[in-house]
Amino acid sequence: MKKILVTLAMLTAFSSAFSQERYREDWDDIAKKYETPEWFKDAKFGIFIHWGVYSVPGYGSEWYARNMYIDENSTTSYHGNKGKKGPTDDYLYHVKTYGHPSKFGYKDFIPMFKAENFNAAEWLDIFEKSGAKYIVPVAEHHDAFAMYNSSHTIWNSVDMGPKRDIIGELRAETAKHGMKFGVSSHLAFNQDFFTKKPELGNTAPKYQMLYGPVMKSSNEAPTAEFKDMWMKRTTELIDNYQPDILWFDFGWDRPEYASEHIKLTTYYYNKALDWNKEVVLQGKNHKYESLAEGAYVHDMERSKSSKIRDFFWQTDTSIGKNSWGYVSNWESKETNTLIDDLVDIVSKNGSMLLNVGPKADGTIPYDQQKVLFEMGEWLKVNGEAIYGSRPFTIYGEGPTKIVEGHLSEGNNKDLGEEDVRYTTQGDQLYAFLMQWPSDNTAEIKTLAKGNKVYPQKISSIKMLGSDEEIKFKQTKDALIITMPSYRPCDFAYCLKIN
Repeated sequence: MKKILVTLAMLTAFSSAFSQERYREDWDDIAKKYETPEWFKDAKFGIFIHWGVYSVPGYGSEWYARNMYIDENSTTSYHGNKGKKGPTDDYLYHVKTYGHPSKFGYKDFIPMFKAENFNAAEWLDIFEKSGAKYIVPVAEHHDAFAMYNSSHTIWNSVDMGPKRDIIGELRAETAKHGMKFGVSSHLAFNQDFFTKKPELGNTAPKYQMLYGPVMKSSNEAPTAEFKDMWMKRTTELIDNYQPDILWFDFGWDRPEYASEHIKLTTYYYNKALDWNKEVVLQGKNHKYESLAEGAYVHDMERSKSSKIRDFFWQTDTSIGKNSWGYVSNWESKETNTLIDDLVDIVSKNGSMLLNVGPKADGTIPYDQQKVLFEMGEWLKVNGEAIYGSRPFTIYGEGPTKIVEGHLSEGNNKDLGEEDVRYTTQGDQLYAFLMQWPSDNTAEIKTLAKGNKVYPQKISSIKMLGSDEEIKFKQTKDALIITMPSYRPCDFAYCLKIN
């Protein structure tokens, strides 16, 4: 009997995998056939993980690998300093702490990256308690060190450093927790990432798969050889780990990668048909001119949308104000700010991918865990209005404006007591009061008597997490709500309107 069941299951999977026509290398064809999975639209909240060799020095940011090679003779501008030239603080720190890069290079941090306290099960317990529904660990950053078992480079976490398949362990544990698993690739920028000069000790051919090929100048077009290497490593990552989500950083958005865009997208989507599952391809900052709108999920780095978008989108941001990878002077954001962001993003048809930066030993610092646990507690109360929700006719109301643009989050303020955000579940309307009103009375102007966005008669209002009856009245100016006697949570407060 068991053999028959297995056979039927296999036949069902085989039939389902080929029930949809295969994707062709044509953007119009892909945009017509591809739909963002409902599971992703329902999830709303995921965890990004920047963890790699750069966590060993734990200084500056995850761009330490680049900045440590920008010396006093360099003309290379460096990350976060608006075109300022070297020497960088990272270079000066490196010389003082470890010696000149020619004597102690980035490669010499790899044996120090031991991940001795890394436990994938503990990480997933933390992420599950945060309320996240998917995770996206960095599979390889700009430094080209693969955090997985690669057959195309010796610079990987199985052959060096931890001598463990980090991505493989996380994937297995994620499945046990019933969450979706993704990976990110930042490899396309590797060719230009490191400043390479003989006097810096990083131009020997044996180091090329780590530091990248030696170029005549920065910002050169990626060579055919480099793009071929990129494609082999990326397809191997797809084949061996079958990610539900594949996220690409900048570098891949360059026009020189246009042919790889269509090849890789077609390859990944057809592989998903073979696996009989729906997947998500993500590219950030809307620079993928060759990608048809709707053929992938648009990602906005450290920024948000000011409006409801027709196509589902995502914000990626970090708990850290000043870094993605662990640094000793890491500054965590306030949970209230991140809850504001989550609600605002969800109200506009988006999802949040929130980054953590573990230490080199594999532990997640307490201040980051605290933020995650506080978000999880809030979602226990308000998750009904987040998970599986869809946007309302309007995203909300209030005076606080959202500034759009790459890396613009520093220009945005926390939402205030006059700000309201909406979500829906079918015919059910939810209204988030983004701050507890100072006089315990809230006014929602867009739900005034006779309004056009919600003309139904309001019969009752409940605050999620509270059993108290909510008193309210509709006037021609606003829906006026008397708040309950206690706060059911510590951040944004959700009204269930019937």
